[in-house]
Amino acid sequence: MTSLLTALVCPTCKSVLQIGGDLLNCPVCVSNFPVLRGIPRFVPSENYADSFGLQWNRFARTQLDSALGTNRSKNRFIRETLWNAEQLKGKLVLDAGCGSGRFSEIALGLGARLIAIDYSSAVDAASENLNSDNLLIAQGDLAILPIPDESLDFIYCIGVLQHTRNPERIVAELLRCLKPGGEITLTFYENSSWHVRFYAKYLIRPVTKRLPNKFLLNFIDSTSSVWFPVTNLLFRLPGPLSRFFRFIIPIANYVEFSYARNQDARAEAILDTFDMLSPSFDRPIKKIEILQWISASKIEVSRLEAESNPGTMRFKRI
Repeated sequence: MTSLLTALVCPTCKSVLQIGGDLLNCPVCVSNFPVLRGIPRFVPSENYADSFGLQWNRFARTQLDSALGTNRSKNRFIRETLWNAEQLKGKLVLDAGCGSGRFSEIALGLGARLIAIDYSSAVDAASENLNSDNLLIAQGDLAILPIPDESLDFIYCIGVLQHTRNPERIVAELLRCLKPGGEITLTFYENSSWHVRFYAKYLIRPVTKRLPNKFLLNFIDSTSSVWFPVTNLLFRLPGPLSRFFRFIIPIANYVEFSYARNQDARAEAILDTFDMLSPSFDRPIKKIEILQWISASKIEVSRLEAESNPGTMRFKRI
């Protein structure tokens, strides 16, 4: 980790930081950033992403391939980024919005030198889950990254942008950090049709996102003995019926996946249902918006081929 610490700079003025015990110091703007439990912290401990900190610390290993004995995360990572070990080995990569380290585990396994950043206390769960000399975890704001200009070989931001206060600024900031010739993958909830905003979760989120996070999570957990078996049945019905019930019931239950244990399926359903209903921000994004934000950044990119997944876009910086 110590060698990767030198890859960090002051998020405000981008000056090289000095390492002093449990602090990172900026000699230019005289800012101090604590290093708590081995993790540099560039944002307040309490912020709008608290719900994510709660869920990822409670369900720290729920979606890890190594815990589930599956390749689901690896398959998704490769399908969405189209990167492989030959490309990533020894390269400096950013996991922008790492959560508990689901995709960080995959990138490290493919040989990346990884900086994993999250706005929430999920970084503590990631630190518990991951152990590598090629890893640096930091708690920071994706809109003001503690990373120098044009320093990263690859960046991925999977399932994060729609949950942020200012996704336009984050896209520009990620591009700022990308080397010419470097590649970036963005995946997000796509606003692909007029009916997306009528999905059940968006109708009840004005209420659920204002509930205390612990209360909401405990409520979802305690009632799962009812809704989990019910949705197990309804979501397995033939195509149109399944899609209808998934649209009108704000529950995440992945009946299409195989689980070694029923409790793993239920834990992921609780986790992702909370993930749908609790965040302060959840705004589906149109692909044209991503292109407009990139144009506004004044950073030149070329668009890369991507799989036909909703909300997946890939670019190379020119």
